[in-house]
Amino acid sequence: MACLKISAVRKLESGHCCVIPSYVSSDRLWPQRHSSWRVLAAPVSLDEEPSSLSEGENFDGTSETVSDDASEMLLPRKLKSDELKSLLADAERQKLTRKLSEANQYNRFLKRQLQIKEDALVKFKSELAVLELELQALVGLAEEIANSGVQLGSRKINGKYIQSHLLSRLEAVHEKAKEQIKDVDLLKFEEITLFWVGMAESVQVMGSFDGWTQGEEMSPEYSGDYARFSTTLKLRPGRYEIKFLVDGEWQLSPEFPTVGEGMMKNNLLVVE
Repeated sequence: MACLKISAVRKLESGHCCVIPSYVSSDRLWPQRHSSWRVLAAPVSLDEEPSSLSEGENFDGTSETVSDDASEMLLPRKLKSDELKSLLADAERQKLTRKLSEANQYNRFLKRQLQIKEDALVKFKSELAVLELELQALVGLAEEIANSGVQLGSRKINGKYIQSHLLSRLEAVHEKAKEQIKDVDLLKFEEITLFWVGMAESVQVMGSFDGWTQGEEMSPEYSGDYARFSTTLKLRPGRYEIKFLVDGEWQLSPEFPTVGEGMMKNNLLVVE
């Protein structure tokens, strides 16, 4: 039987057709492996060499193994604890940076709005000053008329001659204008220059003037063995508590009086 199989295979390879007897079982010629064989059908010419299997196709299940390996490579790698902490820290840092940028933008917007209102306030004070001068001149004229004597036929208002009544009314309006000018002065910002003397790399003045939020950086001027830091604040008249942040440490200045005790002890700044 083995000779018959070899003879049949040789005749197929030589290009001749061979008829296999019906009493020879195909299972005896080519034992089947039902678990791994696939049924492939394609037109084949006996004059051509057998074509190779299509890419990725084989009988040994290699394509399935490659696919499994590729899927394992695509799976995300489990992050280590340090890497996870670093990613979380970067995300938190970006969030804080964004919030700080937004706060700085809003702070600049408030400063621009404050400057606009201050300019309008200065203009209003100037107009009030002109009005006060005019009222002062009118008061002088009314006083001169009242002192020149009362003419015959002059009428009275509330028991006073009209000249005296006019003088008293003008004096009242004049006093009211002066009070309004004082109120405007209270709303006007004053430029206050602050100093801190000592050796340091950076000095920042913090205080209640902005709610202890950002403060103001102080510019250094070096002279010999020490440095003189200074900055200018625009503040309304009032009392403010301040403190100096010197190289990251809180310090008080002997140039200003102090209020409070312990950790709540601050310098006192009075703007008149």
